[in-house]
Amino acid sequence: MRFVELSLSAQTAYAELVAQAQTFAISGALAGLVGAFHRRTIKGRRYWYFGYRDIDQKLRMVYVGPDDERARALVERFRDVRREKPLAPAARAAIATGCVPAAPKHFRIIKRLAEYGFFRAGAILIGTHAFLALGNVLGVRWLDGATTLDVDFAHAGRNISIALPADLRIDVHGALESLEMGLLPIAQFDGRAGARYRNPRDQELRLDFVTGMGRGRRDVVMTDLNLALQPVKFMEFSLTETTQGCVFANAGACVVNLPAPERYAVHKLIVYGERPAGERAKSTKDLLQAASLASYFLDRGQGEVFNAAWRDAVARGGGWHRRAEQGRKALLRVAPELSANALWRT
Repeated sequence: MRFVELSLSAQTAYAELVAQAQTFAISGALAGLVGAFHRRTIKGRRYWYFGYRDIDQKLRMVYVGPDDERARALVERFRDVRREKPLAPAARAAIATGCVPAAPKHFRIIKRLAEYGFFRAGAILIGTHAFLALGNVLGVRWLDGATTLDVDFAHAGRNISIALPADLRIDVHGALESLEMGLLPIAQFDGRAGARYRNPRDQELRLDFVTGMGRGRRDVVMTDLNLALQPVKFMEFSLTETTQGCVFANAGACVVNLPAPERYAVHKLIVYGERPAGERAKSTKDLLQAASLASYFLDRGQGEVFNAAWRDAVARGGGWHRRAEQGRKALLRVAPELSANALWRT
């Protein structure tokens, strides 16, 4: 068995947490801007402003109103929300019933990026954190392939295929700096900040930002995100038909974009053979995660959902077909019970 089903109370708690997190994200104070209120005196009268830094690190001030009862109530409600962590009780309830949380330090990073609008700008959580989140979405707890030291994100880059606000500009680098967690960008040869962040003193803090492989192999600089993205072969397969889920820890929760579970699984098979020899542990984890998801679809009588993603992959050309078959054969060596025709019809 590669997963256990979450109890009905756990599934209900997770559904409630997602609903609250989505509502909170939509109705977030000042459209989700990260900043603070300031009171200024101008010509003898006092006014409230909301200050935040834009993508160019320039301080912007949004006028709130005169220093009256209405404005003071708004400021106090904003501070209460920040102090009370309104999603924390629902997150703790989900954890108590058996849902799987993120590691606290990883959650801090994901949540801060969510606060800065990273996922509203089309970013997708990938890697093992996405695998864990998909387990909660599907109502199961995975038994294999669930450990990680990395936090991985993807973005469609300049070939964005989902509807986004045309003027949405955010500062990913500034968001990471604001955490004061020692995350440093690894510079490229030309001196620009690259697509990977590391904390030299903490091996549990490693971030990678990737996108699909285009015509070149150089990092794709996204000025509207203040971020570089590393092109990765076959990544585009996981960047379409995405879904949403919730990442949480005791401190709260946030809504993230996730790959469709069936596409995530097939993508893991495609990239299995791309791993260098020094990353054998990651290759094994790729297979275990793919096996867990395939097992879920087969157990639920939804093999055709997985099979549709498989057909899409193998129909994309000889290179895709060859790598997918290589991953499938490796998968069946560790999970022979998944040889059922329902998963692999072409």
